[in-house]
Amino acid sequence: MKNVQSQPAVLLLQDGTLFQGKALGKIGTHGGEICFNTGMTGYQEIYTDPSYAGQVIVNTTAHIGNYGVLSTEESESAKVQIAGMVCNEFAQVHSRQTADESLQVFLEKAGIVGISEIDTRALVRHIRQAGVMNCIISSEILDPEELKKSLDQIPSMEGLELSSQVCTQTPYHLGDPNASFKVAVLDLGVKKSILSNFTDRDCYLKVFPAKTSFEEISAWNADGYFVSNGPGDPGVMPYAVETVDRMLASDKPVFGICLGHQILAQVCGLKTYKMHNGHRGLNHPVKNLITGLSEITSQNHGFAVKLEDLKNSDRAELTHINLNDETVEGLRVKGKKAFSVQHHPEASPGPHDSRYLFDQFVDLLA
Repeated sequence: MKNVQSQPAVLLLQDGTLFQGKALGKIGTHGGEICFNTGMTGYQEIYTDPSYAGQVIVNTTAHIGNYGVLSTEESESAKVQIAGMVCNEFAQVHSRQTADESLQVFLEKAGIVGISEIDTRALVRHIRQAGVMNCIISSEILDPEELKKSLDQIPSMEGLELSSQVCTQTPYHLGDPNASFKVAVLDLGVKKSILSNFTDRDCYLKVFPAKTSFEEISAWNADGYFVSNGPGDPGVMPYAVETVDRMLASDKPVFGICLGHQILAQVCGLKTYKMHNGHRGLNHPVKNLITGLSEITSQNHGFAVKLEDLKNSDRAELTHINLNDETVEGLRVKGKKAFSVQHHPEASPGPHDSRYLFDQFVDLLA
């Protein structure tokens, strides 16, 4: 195997900050919105999560790639979704004997451009202060002035609609056709582990593309509706808001996660906003205001629902709040069998504290 890491690479941020390191993945040039994930494990699940489409991931863990890749079992979608990868130490050799291949081969085959031997602690501290921004990685163009021209062409995540690009393009079924419940899934960029949490609870699923009309979805006559996670700006998805509004009007149970939570909030007249940094990691504390208990959660979002809007709403009420910064983590719709959370209860990777939410939804289907 060729030693890609012997080749130099550069990372240029939108504010002009430059980092120099070594190449990983494919030799080339690519960019997106830079953000960081604090999770200690689960890099493969992170890289294949459709919610990360268009984003360059900084891994805060010191060593990445040391346990290799299980191509099918640990992927959250059919392909790598990230726009690039940044890490400190990149392991060319993996120690897990059951792994199918190295992370280098996995990323190279997926066409992902990355950079290693970066002071990721300094980079993350810079992003925390300055906020998320666009960036570009190159292992073929090392001149910052030339790279800046390409960087200027990368669209901002704010105002960017991506769900229709990453979702399934044709409907499909999942689970046992003789299961107790039928759940229609609006795929805005759904993770496989979310779907498996439903099929494990005796649900038969039909997964629909993001822009499917409510008429087509409702024709399947499901017992309830699920609105999935996904990438991009929730504020530029009126098609999804309209569909979920009609789901809510049907009086059938509705459950939303992450982007699905933000879409349900908009149906209730609440606004969303782009966060300074977002939440991405496996150890975010959230308080359930109904039970009074705290949960450690897995998170991945760069947008959030406005807390003041929710506090003043006559249609929805706050159910979960982030204990780090008091951002909205969950809501339920008054007078309806509908609720949503900003965090990821499927937690792949991450703790399973919040998986009871799937049970709550299934209880509503009965």
